[in-house]
Amino acid sequence: MPRLSRVSILSLAAAAGLALTAPAEAQSLRWLTQSQESAAQYPAEIAAIEAAGEAGFEVTRNEFQVLGVNLADALRLVGSGAFDLATVQVGSAAKDDPFLEGIDLIGVSTDMEDLKGAVDAYREAFNARLGEKFGAKAMAIWPFGPQVFLCNADMSTLGDLDGLKVRSFTASMSMLLEELGATPVTLSFPEVYPALQRGVASCGVTSPTSSNTGKWPEVTTHLYPLSVSGSVQAHVVNLDWLNGLDDDKRAAFETVMADLEAALWELAITTNGTAQACSTGGECPEGIYTSYDMTLVPVSDEDKAKVAEISATKILPEWGARCEASYEECVDLWNETVGAARGLTISLDTQ
Repeated sequence: MPRLSRVSILSLAAAAGLALTAPAEAQSLRWLTQSQESAAQYPAEIAAIEAAGEAGFEVTRNEFQVLGVNLADALRLVGSGAFDLATVQVGSAAKDDPFLEGIDLIGVSTDMEDLKGAVDAYREAFNARLGEKFGAKAMAIWPFGPQVFLCNADMSTLGDLDGLKVRSFTASMSMLLEELGATPVTLSFPEVYPALQRGVASCGVTSPTSSNTGKWPEVTTHLYPLSVSGSVQAHVVNLDWLNGLDDDKRAAFETVMADLEAALWELAITTNGTAQACSTGGECPEGIYTSYDMTLVPVSDEDKAKVAEISATKILPEWGARCEASYEECVDLWNETVGAARGLTISLDTQ
């Protein structure tokens, strides 16, 4: 069973953590996460930590928000060995390497089935790059869910974003917003609520589940459920730590993480409809979600086609050129993996 304790992680200040007792020869596992108790993903992650404890790992859990650590620094914290495992918002971490964002570019995989195919196709290349550049490996790769629009201004189509400031958290999302005439404002998730409240941003993009549990409907009025991506996350471990495990411990850890990934995909696929209904005055069962009365805006085929066109003609070539500049094999790898899975090809003038 878990017990709450006060822990200190290297040079970081003491903060609340979750430590699990384990056998005498337990392997320590310093786990850094963005999942807080109010998050839909929290129960699945705690179940995984409990399973790791039963498998012989002594887990010390800390949250980015409690420690005051920037989510965008997750890969560096794992690669340096400051933590053995951290949850990574891939789009934000891609500032360190554009190749990573290729797993979930805006407009490429707009439903969970398509995204699952893209993630599975990219996984091997993704992990090879993580190992080469960061000394890390993604043990679980999963989405928050369909990324949709919430605004505190009247909205009936994507055209209404013209002139508005809209929260973004990836480079390709910012390009989409610019093409729509909006001004992207790069904000981490905890910064969005006050930004919407104070008028720093008029709209934000996130999943129905995250927006409801994050109380965005308190500061927004319209929900436009046009999905533009899946906000892929990863539980990433330090490779030296992973390779230092004996065969039995490694196998047990891999099982724990595979089960966690499956649980988080199931959550993304099954719960966002409930969250959306709760946010827009529909049936809202008791549980983690709160009932609100936002206006649910019907999605038009014209807007779906507009996102697909911007993705194909603007986002993919721009990302390909940017990625190729730091990684020569980038475009070919993407075309052979995600591109093949989604029936898309990036062509650059330089190729």
